[in-house]
Amino acid sequence: MKLLTVTVPCYNSEAYMEKCIDSLLTGGDRVEIIVIDDGSKDSTGAIGDRYAAQYPDIVRVIHQENGGHGEGINQGLKHATGKYFKVVDSDDEVSGQFVAFLDALESCDRAGGVDLFVTNYYYVHTDGIGDRSINYSNVLPQNRIFGWSDTKRFRLHQMLTIHSCTFRTEAMRRCGTQLPKKVFYEDNLMVCRTLPYVDKMFYMDIDLYRYTIGREGQSVQDDVSRRRYTHHLQIAEMAFKSVDLNQVSNKQKKAYMKHELFMLFGIATIFSRLNKNEEADAALEQMWKNCRAHDEAWADFFRKRTVLTVANAPGKAGQTITSVVYKAANKVVRFN
Repeated sequence: MKLLTVTVPCYNSEAYMEKCIDSLLTGGDRVEIIVIDDGSKDSTGAIGDRYAAQYPDIVRVIHQENGGHGEGINQGLKHATGKYFKVVDSDDEVSGQFVAFLDALESCDRAGGVDLFVTNYYYVHTDGIGDRSINYSNVLPQNRIFGWSDTKRFRLHQMLTIHSCTFRTEAMRRCGTQLPKKVFYEDNLMVCRTLPYVDKMFYMDIDLYRYTIGREGQSVQDDVSRRRYTHHLQIAEMAFKSVDLNQVSNKQKKAYMKHELFMLFGIATIFSRLNKNEEADAALEQMWKNCRAHDEAWADFFRKRTVLTVANAPGKAGQTITSVVYKAANKVVRFN
């Protein structure tokens, strides 16, 4: 059995996927790299096949009809043989500390294993402006196995994402729910669904994941996120419905789950309001109605007893406030 399965979802990735795969190959035989050719129309599939032929014990390729990023993760998880599972997008890469990460992960596994191994991720902007690390050293104990009771309060910009998370494969499979096809931002749903099955964790303060920002057409680009606001709404609603906060007994775990859902609702609200039209506002309102129908108390908590109350204010006032908040937040973190 491999130590780690890394799934690399690819769609028309010929221009950059080799850099990603090459960075993962430094992990050697402890790593299984599953390249998902998601119905690409360029030479993505052929590039993947070449790597598989050259590294038959490390690289596998799955060719599928186009199902989107989420289906790529679904298939990667279905075919994974590693004890741990990570997603690395084809336009990103891992840093030169990948081997040190694998050494620590292997040590954790020998000590009984963890459900979640956390590392930092590093924003790499194509224009070279605003590069920065998302670091958890103020929140999580370092270099030891710990539980939720050992964690501190996460700051607003600190989320556990696919970039920072390496899950125990079995913890992900216990969720039992497939990610939706052809819906963007579903990686947030993946994390949210898996966290209830996480009890033991380990944090290593290294910038392992190098997250490229600024590629034309990238899903996190401002204009793309605005157009796909319905995807944000769908993911926020699905995440909310997939987690029963009343069943989360640990205080710190519940606090983080609330933080995660608050951020997903906030992202969905922001990109809906930034469109500044009645159609987007109506879709946002419908999301809240659906969430209230599922769990009225918690839906009202997020909408009415957090700062989302202001962002969801009706009409131009709410739209303007949301726009100001978004610009200020992006100036600080520069997440797109």
